[in-house]
Amino acid sequence: MIKIIQQIIDNLNGYGLSVLVLILGVLEFSFGLYKKRWNKNEKFVDIACFVLPKLVIRPAIAFFGLKFLPAVIPALRNEFDWVSFGWGLLIIAIADDLTQYWYHRLHHEIPWLWRFHRTHHSASYMGMAMASRQNALYTLFFSQTYVTTILVYLGLGAPRIIVGAIKSTITTLAHSSIPWDKPFYKYKVLHPIAWVLERLISTPATHHAHHAATTDDGVGYYKGNFGNMFFLWDVIFGTAHISRQYPSAYGISHYEGDPWYAQLLWPIFKSNVAGSELAADGPIVKQDIPIEERDLLTIRAVHQNNGERELALKEVSAAAG
Repeated sequence: MIKIIQQIIDNLNGYGLSVLVLILGVLEFSFGLYKKRWNKNEKFVDIACFVLPKLVIRPAIAFFGLKFLPAVIPALRNEFDWVSFGWGLLIIAIADDLTQYWYHRLHHEIPWLWRFHRTHHSASYMGMAMASRQNALYTLFFSQTYVTTILVYLGLGAPRIIVGAIKSTITTLAHSSIPWDKPFYKYKVLHPIAWVLERLISTPATHHAHHAATTDDGVGYYKGNFGNMFFLWDVIFGTAHISRQYPSAYGISHYEGDPWYAQLLWPIFKSNVAGSELAADGPIVKQDIPIEERDLLTIRAVHQNNGERELALKEVSAAAG
């Protein structure tokens, strides 16, 4: 019976999340939530970052890790068999998400690490399309992947499946452009639930703030809100910002559409955009620019990526005048 339940959960983890992503993606496109921001280059970035890091690198690390560990620590295989299922869930949830919180936070706070994580923040939109948008090397060194692989080898495989399914659902919904948490803030009767919810897990309001193009308007806060499954880490470690509002603009203020291959495989491939953080001679961390100027750069980047350079210059000149 237990094996049957585990098999069902495993299928839900593999196919259930894919169905959830598909449904939300269809809804987002139906409502026009991407508007005209998903140009050809951005599509390549999102698709490439979904296929290589998520479908190849992370499964490969887990697979080879479980082949490598028996040769290194054979005596510790299933050493945690005595741990109850409930405690196993708690151990996996904390180990997985807390290590990711610090891994994520360090890539924002240590300048030379920022460019490995920059790809996830370059999208000027939120939604299913960019939820897995990560540099391949950032994914390769995901701390939680190694930690959970070890715990699975120690005997916590079943709890890992359930935690993985729950975490994937929460993080996917937190990136969604559909503000499903808004009713909790709108209706007074739901405010007590909202207070607990927004401090416990990541929601669109709190995670969208982390992806905002600005951090000083009282809504956006990319200097905090690092939590993935649990927003509780931000509350505990003093990096939480709760406004119950949604940013007016997303992404990196100085982003000019770096090529998809540079965003996927920097520093192996560099950007051809002069002055970009991903360019060969680019700065480690570039200063933000005013949101009005950012809009002009976005117009230019969109048209340049579509080969419409002259039209881009005309629109920028008209907007500036």
